[in-house]
Amino acid sequence: MRLVNISANIAAAWLACAAIAAPAFAQDSPEPAQEESAEQSIAGEEAAEAEAIPELKFATGDIVLPNKVATLHLGEKYHYLAPAEASQLLQMWGNPPDESTQGALYPAGVNPLTKGGWAVFLTYLDEGHVDDSDAKDIDYDELLEDMQEGTEANNAARKDAGYPAMHLIKWAEPPRYDAATKKLYWAKEISSADSPTHYLNYDVRVLGREGVLSMEAVAAMDQLQQVRTDMRPLLDVAEFNEGHRYADYDSKTDRTAAYGLGALIAGGVAAKAGLFAKLFAFLLVAKKFIIIGLVALGGLIVKMFGKKKDEAA
Repeated sequence: MRLVNISANIAAAWLACAAIAAPAFAQDSPEPAQEESAEQSIAGEEAAEAEAIPELKFATGDIVLPNKVATLHLGEKYHYLAPAEASQLLQMWGNPPDESTQGALYPAGVNPLTKGGWAVFLTYLDEGHVDDSDAKDIDYDELLEDMQEGTEANNAARKDAGYPAMHLIKWAEPPRYDAATKKLYWAKEISSADSPTHYLNYDVRVLGREGVLSMEAVAAMDQLQQVRTDMRPLLDVAEFNEGHRYADYDSKTDRTAAYGLGALIAGGVAAKAGLFAKLFAFLLVAKKFIIIGLVALGGLIVKMFGKKKDEAA
């Protein structure tokens, strides 16, 4: 495994953007020498600021996740952050620390600390074997409508809790499931009442013997093409290790999840139980992500789904 250090200064990036956006009142074009001097000055300031921030250690190549159930074959195309570094990234984005993930990764050509930067957070939903027999029966348009209703129904609770109303606009990428590889992906377009920006939630799920590997990216909607290009290959680079694969499931001894693919995608059942404050629960203000319940989200959904299912029975 090769370790490398990276550093960037998000504050500098935003200051630079602000400087570019500032109106220019000079009538005459500056002399070439003056332009060069200003550029050198800005470069010097950015370099000095960059030296003052913490560094993140990343790894490339084959990465065995901390829980040992899956491996990521990243090559040189992606950089992996261990849970401690992933937590550090969350804090640099303005979030509370959280080392309970399986880490994070981002494309080698992306700096997650710049204005257009983004990253993929890895979690493992240890809720049992997900039966995918409902895959062919799911009406994704109907599923979207249910999710939208759940989102709107919970906005009053979100406002009471101090969060802005959020709206699920549409599928940015309709769900697609590969039954042969047991891999699933979809994307949602979401808006927040406190921002004109629409956000992208891009999800990849890999089904395993007794759990699901979750890979989730949050970005701005205008980054859809880039995120789509970089997220699709994750379907191929992630795989469960021997003994933890979907095919290794033994119905006589292994746990079975109380939900199928529909609930895994939607989480809408939790919304109707008053838990939708945990879904799509992020704010993007400037470059600050607030990701609430990132790890606990899957567990809350499936536990509530199972509970409701039992009550209905």
